[in-house]
Amino acid sequence: MLQSRALVLALILLLSTTLPEVQSNALLQKDRREWLATPEAIVSYFYEAVNKVYPKVSQFFLDTVQSPTVIAARQRLAKEANRVGAMIENLFDKIKNLWYKSVLGY
Repeated sequence: MLQSRALVLALILLLSTTLPEVQSNALLQKDRREWLATPEAIVSYFYEAVNKVYPKVSQFFLDTVQSPTVIAARQRLAKEANRVGAMIENLFDKIKNLWYKSVLGY
Protein backbone atom coordinates (compact mmCIF):
# COMPACT_ATOMS: atom_id res chain seq x y z
CA MET A 1 0.00 0.00 0.00
CA LEU A 2 2.81 2.39 0.86
CA GLN A 3 4.63 1.57 -2.37
CA SER A 4 1.56 2.34 -4.48
CA ARG A 5 1.09 5.69 -2.73
CA ALA A 6 4.73 6.53 -3.37
CA LEU A 7 4.35 5.51 -7.02
CA VAL A 8 1.22 7.63 -7.44
CA LEU A 9 2.93 10.60 -5.80
CA ALA A 10 5.96 10.17 -8.06
CA LEU A 11 3.75 10.01 -11.16
CA ILE A 12 1.85 13.13 -10.10
CA LEU A 13 5.09 15.02 -9.58
CA LEU A 14 6.48 13.81 -12.90
CA LEU A 15 3.36 14.76 -14.85
CA SER A 16 3.07 18.13 -13.15
CA THR A 17 6.57 19.04 -14.31
CA THR A 18 6.36 17.64 -17.84
CA LEU A 19 2.87 18.69 -18.97
CA PRO A 20 3.47 22.46 -18.76
CA GLU A 21 6.67 21.96 -20.78
CA VAL A 22 4.72 20.13 -23.49
CA GLN A 23 2.00 22.77 -23.54
CA SER A 24 4.54 25.58 -23.79
CA ASN A 25 6.03 24.07 -26.95
CA ALA A 26 2.83 24.31 -28.98
CA LEU A 27 3.48 25.97 -32.33
CA LEU A 28 0.10 27.63 -32.66
CA GLN A 29 -0.01 29.53 -29.39
CA LYS A 30 -1.61 32.95 -29.66
CA ASP A 31 1.42 34.82 -28.27
CA ARG A 32 3.95 32.89 -30.31
CA ARG A 33 4.93 34.39 -33.66
CA GLU A 34 8.43 33.00 -33.91
CA TRP A 35 7.89 30.08 -36.30
CA LEU A 36 11.60 29.65 -36.92
CA ALA A 37 12.41 28.66 -33.35
CA THR A 38 12.00 24.94 -34.04
CA PRO A 39 14.25 24.81 -37.12
CA GLU A 40 16.87 26.91 -35.33
CA ALA A 41 16.77 24.56 -32.34
CA ILE A 42 17.26 21.57 -34.65
CA VAL A 43 20.20 23.27 -36.36
CA SER A 44 21.67 24.14 -32.97
CA TYR A 45 21.49 20.51 -31.81
CA PHE A 46 23.00 19.39 -35.12
CA TYR A 47 25.82 21.92 -34.74
CA GLU A 48 26.56 20.78 -31.19
CA ALA A 49 26.64 17.13 -32.25
CA VAL A 50 28.98 17.84 -35.17
CA ASN A 51 31.13 20.09 -33.01
CA LYS A 52 31.77 17.26 -30.57
CA VAL A 53 32.97 14.93 -33.33
CA TYR A 54 34.38 17.19 -36.07
CA PRO A 55 35.30 20.70 -34.82
CA LYS A 56 36.64 21.78 -38.22
CA VAL A 57 33.40 20.87 -39.98
CA SER A 58 31.36 22.69 -37.34
CA GLN A 59 33.54 25.77 -37.87
CA PHE A 60 32.77 25.55 -41.61
CA PHE A 61 29.04 25.36 -40.80
CA LEU A 62 29.36 28.37 -38.52
CA ASP A 63 31.20 30.38 -41.17
CA THR A 64 28.59 29.44 -43.76
CA VAL A 65 25.69 30.45 -41.53
CA GLN A 66 27.34 33.79 -40.81
CA SER A 67 27.85 34.65 -44.48
CA PRO A 68 25.91 37.69 -45.77
CA THR A 69 23.80 35.69 -48.24
CA VAL A 70 22.61 33.24 -45.60
CA ILE A 71 21.90 36.06 -43.14
CA ALA A 72 19.85 37.90 -45.79
CA ALA A 73 17.91 34.73 -46.59
CA ARG A 74 17.20 34.08 -42.90
CA GLN A 75 16.00 37.66 -42.41
CA ARG A 76 13.71 37.38 -45.44
CA LEU A 77 12.37 34.05 -44.18
CA ALA A 78 11.76 35.48 -40.70
CA LYS A 79 9.92 38.48 -42.17
CA GLU A 80 7.68 36.26 -44.29
CA ALA A 81 7.08 33.84 -41.40
CA ASN A 82 5.97 36.73 -39.19
CA ARG A 83 3.65 38.00 -41.92
CA VAL A 84 2.11 34.55 -42.43
CA GLY A 85 1.81 34.07 -38.66
CA ALA A 86 -0.11 37.33 -38.34
CA MET A 87 -2.39 36.30 -41.21
CA ILE A 88 -3.07 32.93 -39.56
CA GLU A 89 -3.88 34.59 -36.24
CA ASN A 90 -6.26 36.94 -38.06
CA LEU A 91 -7.89 33.96 -39.79
CA PHE A 92 -8.30 32.13 -36.46
CA ASP A 93 -9.95 35.21 -34.95
CA LYS A 94 -12.34 35.49 -37.90
CA ILE A 95 -13.25 31.80 -37.68
CA LYS A 96 -13.79 32.11 -33.93
CA ASN A 97 -16.04 35.14 -34.39
CA LEU A 98 -17.95 33.38 -37.16
CA TRP A 99 -18.43 30.35 -34.91
CA TYR A 100 -19.69 32.48 -32.05
CA LYS A 101 -22.06 34.52 -34.22
CA SER A 102 -23.39 31.92 -36.64
CA VAL A 103 -23.35 28.66 -34.72
CA LEU A 104 -23.68 29.67 -31.09
CA GLY A 105 -25.72 32.83 -31.73
CA TYR A 106 -23.75 35.21 -29.51
